[in-house]
Amino acid sequence: MELRQLQYFMKVAQKEHVTQAAEELHVAQSAVSRQIHQLEEELGVNLFMQKGRNLQLTAVGQLFCKRVEGIMKDLERAVTEVHEFLDPEQGEIRIGFPHSLGIHLIPSVVAEFKHRYPNVKFRFKQGKFPSLIKDLMSGEVDLAFVSPFPESHDQVAGDIVLTEELFAILPPNHPLAQEESISLEQLKDDKFILFSSGYSLRPIVWDACLQAGFTPSIAFESEETDAIRGLVAAGMGVSLLPEMALFQTNPLQPARVPIAEPKVTRTIGLIHRADDKLPLVAESFRNFLLRYFGLSNENTPIGK
Repeated sequence: MELRQLQYFMKVAQKEHVTQAAEELHVAQSAVSRQIHQLEEELGVNLFMQKGRNLQLTAVGQLFCKRVEGIMKDLERAVTEVHEFLDPEQGEIRIGFPHSLGIHLIPSVVAEFKHRYPNVKFRFKQGKFPSLIKDLMSGEVDLAFVSPFPESHDQVAGDIVLTEELFAILPPNHPLAQEESISLEQLKDDKFILFSSGYSLRPIVWDACLQAGFTPSIAFESEETDAIRGLVAAGMGVSLLPEMALFQTNPLQPARVPIAEPKVTRTIGLIHRADDKLPLVAESFRNFLLRYFGLSNENTPIGK
């Protein structure tokens, strides 16, 4: 069994079409077909079955694909580690984060790290909490910012790097817009604009409203921080957002007012796979982030 056969097999499994796989691999279609045929002969099974004009993995093909995917990721990691050993400042950092951190935090920390190590590359993935955990466990990313921090997860380790206060955001002409602070109960009769289900800020806001003695009435649900801010500024409702999501990106801005009761916060954690050694460059970035958030005094350069 050759590496080339596994590479061709994975590409056909992904594209479900030999011609398209051959085009992406920049080889002849016959070469792909021959390698797949030889692989099936060696295994003594059919890995694919015809479905219309496409190919579909058989049951045993799906099982084989899952295992090969893990092998290919391990091989990619091994190659990366060799390159980083030769020149750790040329490595790639793969990091996931929720949308709300992409407005200010991620650009800030990446810019500072790139200033020190300009040749380091970054690969980013945005997502909701469940997809970020999934990306971390599958090896799609090496590090992930998540909120809330997962207090108990057997396969995840990390640190709470930040606890952030949430503010009430109100239309500029709202009766409470000029207050120094408010209680959340004062918004019980307002319509709320919340994140859609699956976003970690939604249950934080929902639970805070319940703690304040009311169930929020939802006017609109969104998947974008900018949309929530804009709709509130336009007078469509009220919401709660962390300070990090309140950096101005357009002229139309809502009023923001601190919430005195109850205090509403979210935790932001930096996590990694618990039983997996980070690549050198990712470990160096993690140490940099812990220093950035004041959690470590260690000052270890890349490769040391």
